[in-house]
Amino acid sequence: MSRTVTLILLDAAGRPLGALPPFDVPQPWWQEVHSIVDTVQRRHGLEIAVLRLVDADRPAPPGGHVRYLAQAVDAPAVPLEPATVDLAPHPLRQPWAQAGGPARSVAWATGELRRLGRRVTAVAQRRTWNLSAIWRLDTDRGAAWLKQLPPFARHEPAVLRRLPSVAGLPWDTNSLIDAPLLLAADGHGRMLLADVPGQDRYGAGEEERATIAAGYHPVQRRACGIVGELVAAGVPDLRGAGLAGWIRDRLAGHDVSVAAGLLDGLDRRLRQVVDCGLPDTLVHGDLHPGNVRGDAGRLTVIDWADSFVGHPAFDILRLTEDVGADAAARLVDAWARRWRTDLPGSDPHRAVDLLRPVAPLRLAAVYAMFLAGIEPDEHPYHVHDVPAALARAAAL
Repeated sequence: MSRTVTLILLDAAGRPLGALPPFDVPQPWWQEVHSIVDTVQRRHGLEIAVLRLVDADRPAPPGGHVRYLAQAVDAPAVPLEPATVDLAPHPLRQPWAQAGGPARSVAWATGELRRLGRRVTAVAQRRTWNLSAIWRLDTDRGAAWLKQLPPFARHEPAVLRRLPSVAGLPWDTNSLIDAPLLLAADGHGRMLLADVPGQDRYGAGEEERATIAAGYHPVQRRACGIVGELVAAGVPDLRGAGLAGWIRDRLAGHDVSVAAGLLDGLDRRLRQVVDCGLPDTLVHGDLHPGNVRGDAGRLTVIDWADSFVGHPAFDILRLTEDVGADAAARLVDAWARRWRTDLPGSDPHRAVDLLRPVAPLRLAAVYAMFLAGIEPDEHPYHVHDVPAALARAAAL
């Protein structure tokens, strides 16, 4: 599957110019923009920054014909087609989706790297959507990554600062798991990260997932001791009964009838989870292999924007979500053995069973939070995720 792209251009001052002729790019995922930027540079010699989604010919990604708003650095030499776009400001529009926003973010990152003694040699926009904007900056001392976050995900730098390896509590020396190195953060959603070598581990099999889970366990075990500090730093607090209220608040206004029974019994279920005897800790929130990067020598857990303080079972449920039942059972068994060794008398298996339907219910609430925090033009990214997650919770 590919994607057809139409770019509506603004000039350097933010005034509308018209649209480039449509063209195809190989990546179907709407937030991936590096091939868009590269194609426009190659075909038209034009340097652009993609700002945001305008609309698409299908209700949800991937693929289809997608229109974006972009800003040109210089006046285009190619003839443009007439195009209209609503340029009225929106209170939920993210800074990087506004004219001049990408340039301001890159200027901040360039200045921070200069302060660190690194000279930027190239900048490449990689991704932009309502959840983040990402650029790669090559320097004379290796690459760095600029990531910009919306308000509901801005606790990620606080997590990176306080992960055990950063807080002076070394991660297990036998572990293959590492954390990203935070180079700088501005307190308003921008952060600068050191490059992580290797590949994202999409498609990892059971053995590699077992390595991730085993290496990740001492991180969660040690993070139990800093949950108060994490919450004080702004990390969402989804401990115990508080999770039920958080879920209900965010799903208010959505049709939850398919999962009504689960919601009605949620408080009792979460009290039973507490009785299983596992501690609250730092939860990654989206621990699938695509959020682990590296090679056989070292793995780094990336993208902590969905992290929260809560029950550790949520991460093993996410890590085993898309593998066969037998492999998932073996991974959960190993996870449970580690916790029982640390906490004799605890019942990790029962906690997993109780939280299995709560995991997609929490995700439904997360998607609802996304929708409440982004402008309507970008709702197609998530509008179908809420009912899909509710249906999965009900089925489980």
